[in-house]
Amino acid sequence: MLRRVAPLLLTLLVAVLGVTALAAEPDRAARRPTADFVVIAGVPGLRWDDVDPETTPTLWRMAENGSIGSLSVRSARRPTCPVDGWLTLGAGNFAAWNTNRPAGTCPAVDVKVEQPDGFGANLPQQESVVLHNQERLPWGAVPGALAESVRCAVAVGPGAAVAAARPFGRVDRYEPTLPADPAPLLGSCVLSIVDLGTVSGEHQAARDAAARRADATLAKVLAARPPGSLVLVAGVSDTAAPARLHVAVADGPGWERGWLTSASTGRDGYLQLADLAPTALTVLGRPLPERNFTGRAATPVDGRPADLRAAIDAPTDADREAGAQQRVARWFFVLLAGFQVLLAVAVLPLLRRARRHAGPVGPTPVPRSVVATVEVLLVAAALAIPSALVADLVPWWRGGHAGWYFAVVTALLLAGATALVRFAPGHDRTLGPLGAVAGLTTLVVGVDVLTGARLQLNGVVGYSALEGGRYAGLGTVGLGAFLAGVLLTAGWLAQRVGRRWRPTVVVAVGTAAVVVVGSPYLGADSVGAIALTAGVTVAAVICTGGWLTLSRLVWASMAGLAVTIGLGVLDLRRPPTDRGSLGRFLAALGEGRAGLTVHRSSTANFDTLVGSPLTVLAVVGAVLVWFALFQPWGGLLRLFGIYPAMRAAMAGTAVAAVIGGLLGGSALDVAGAAGALVVPMAALAALRVLDHATDRTQPPGNRPQDFVGGAPVGAEATGPGDAARTGPEEPAGDAGDRAPRTSTEVATA
Repeated sequence: MLRRVAPLLLTLLVAVLGVTALAAEPDRAARRPTADFVVIAGVPGLRWDDVDPETTPTLWRMAENGSIGSLSVRSARRPTCPVDGWLTLGAGNFAAWNTNRPAGTCPAVDVKVEQPDGFGANLPQQESVVLHNQERLPWGAVPGALAESVRCAVAVGPGAAVAAARPFGRVDRYEPTLPADPAPLLGSCVLSIVDLGTVSGEHQAARDAAARRADATLAKVLAARPPGSLVLVAGVSDTAAPARLHVAVADGPGWERGWLTSASTGRDGYLQLADLAPTALTVLGRPLPERNFTGRAATPVDGRPADLRAAIDAPTDADREAGAQQRVARWFFVLLAGFQVLLAVAVLPLLRRARRHAGPVGPTPVPRSVVATVEVLLVAAALAIPSALVADLVPWWRGGHAGWYFAVVTALLLAGATALVRFAPGHDRTLGPLGAVAGLTTLVVGVDVLTGARLQLNGVVGYSALEGGRYAGLGTVGLGAFLAGVLLTAGWLAQRVGRRWRPTVVVAVGTAAVVVVGSPYLGADSVGAIALTAGVTVAAVICTGGWLTLSRLVWASMAGLAVTIGLGVLDLRRPPTDRGSLGRFLAALGEGRAGLTVHRSSTANFDTLVGSPLTVLAVVGAVLVWFALFQPWGGLLRLFGIYPAMRAAMAGTAVAAVIGGLLGGSALDVAGAAGALVVPMAALAALRVLDHATDRTQPPGNRPQDFVGGAPVGAEATGPGDAARTGPEEPAGDAGDRAPRTSTEVATA
C-alpha cells in the first residue's frame, strides 16, 4: 500500500512545500511619492557617458539632487528609433511606428504635425499607427493611452507630440519649440512632455554640442516648472544600432538621492521606457489602464553612493558591459556548440571500443591516455557555462578587446575548475566526475542567485538589460544549468543511500532548489519553479527503480499543475501592479485577453528555435543520446540499470528542461543549457561502466564466503551502489538490491 501511494505523497509534499516557500512577497517598502504636475523631458540618444559637470551642468545638478537609473528603451522594434521611443512612452507599452525601414537602421522619420487652431495639434497618421499596433504587433499597445488617461496634456516639439497625442491624433496643447516664458504653458495641464532634441553619432565633439543644447533647454524647463512637480529626464531611444542603455533622472519631492527601479525590472537602478507612463499617472493619482500598459510605476530606493560621480559610474559601466555582452555572447555559444559537436563525434568510436573483450583474443583497446584526455575534455565541456558565469567577476568588458579578455578569463577559470574536478577525491569512481561537476554547477549558479544574481545581469551566459526581457533573478541559460545541476546532484546523493531513502533525498534537494528558482526574493522565475517541480517529482518516483511510465508522468504533471494553481492564486491576490507574469496571464485569461500572451510566447519560441545556438546543443545532445548512448554498445542503458537514481535524475532533467523552455518562451534554450552539462557527463559515465562491463569480481554480499546459512553477511552494512569491483573505480552495482549473477550474466549485461 505504501508503494502504491508513494507517488501521491511525493506529489503533495513537493507541491505544498514549493508553494508555501514561494508565498512570501518581497517587502521592499518602496516610497511612492505624489505630485501635482509631471513634466517628462525626452532626449533621444542621451547616455550616461554624455553627462558631466562641464557639458551638462543642469542635468548634473538635477541628478545630484534626484534619483537616477539606467533606462532600457525597448520597444516593439529593434533598434528603438526616436519615433518608436516617443510612441512607446505615450503608449506605456511596446509600440512601433508603422513605417518600413532597413533592419538595424534609424532613418529620419518625418512626423506630420498639423495645427488647425493654433492651440493644439493633430497627427493625421495616428489612427493608422494605432491600427498597426493593435492588429499587426503582438503587444496590444494603444498609442496615446497616456494622454487619454489625463484631462489634458502639453507637448513641446514633434517627438513630444507623438507621445502626447490621443489615440485619434489630437494633442491638447502644442508648441513646436519652448516659449521664452514656458511657465504658463507647463502649468496649463497636469502632464507636459518636452522634446529637448537628439544626441546622436559617435563623434564625441558632436555629441557634446548636442548635449549642451539639450541641457540649456532643460534649464529653462526647470526654471519654469510648476510648484510641487516631478520632472523626469529620459533618453527615450537609440539613434542607431546597436542598442544602448540611456539616462533616467527623476527630480521632485520624495525622489531625493536614490536609485530608480520598478516592478517590471525588479532591479535597483534599472527602468524601462514603458515604465514612464504608469509612473506619471501613479504620481498624479490617476488610475492606470491595466489592459494597455505593460510598464510599472517607478519608485526611488535607497542605496545610491553619496558621490554622484561614483553613482554615475555604475550605469555607465553597465551600459559598456551590456554592449560587450551582446557582441561576445553569440560567438561563445556558437563555439560551445561546435566544441560539443566535435566532442560527440570523438566519443562515438571510444564508446564502441570501451567494453573490454572477455576472451583471449579481441580488438586492441583504446590507449588509456586517449580515454583520459577525452574524459578531461568532457568535464571541461560540462563546466563551460558555469565558468563563463564566474568570468563576470572580472571586468573583462572594460578593455579595448573585450572578447579576447573574456576568452582568456573564461579559459583560465575553466582550466582551474577542470583541474579541481580531476583531482577531487573520488574522481576515479564511476560517478565521481559527474557528482563533482553537478555539485560545482549547482553551487556556482545557486550562490549567484542567493547573492542577487549579479553575474546573471548583462553576463555572457545571463541576460541583457538591452533585450528588456529580464533584469533580475535566474535567466534562461542559468535555469537550464541549475536544474540540470540540482537534479544530477540529487541523483548522485540518492545513489549513495539506501533505496528506501532515495525519494526523500531527491525531494529534499529538489524542494530547496524550487524555492531558489521561484522565490520572488531570489530566482523570481515561476515558470522555472513549475518546471523544476515536475522534474523533481519524476526523479523522486523512479529513483528506486522502474521506468517513467504514463502514470508516473501523470503524477509529475499533477505536481507541476498543483504548484501552478497555488502560485496563480497567490499572484492574483496581489495588487494588479505587483503581479508577476503568471498572475497577469491568468487575469488576462479571465478577461479574454490571453490570446496576445499566447501569441507572443509562440512567436518567441519560434524565433528562439531557429536563431539560437543552444538549439544546436539540445538537438545534438538528443541525437547522441538516442542514436549512440541508448544503443546496446552505448553504455547508457547499463548505467541506468546499475544506478537507477541517475536514470531518475536525467529523466527529471529532460522533463523540467522541456517544460521550462516551452512555457517560458525560450524553446529549446533551457534544454540546450541543461544538455551542455548532462550529455558530456552521461557520455563519461557510460565510458566508465562499459570499461568494467566484463568484470568478474562478485560484489560483497554475493561472494560464497559472504554467505552463512544462505544469508549474506553484512548485507545491511553495504549500501546500494557501493559494491566492490576490480580496478580503482567504484563498483557497478547495488549489492543489497541484486541477486548473485554468474560471470556469463555479468559479461552479457
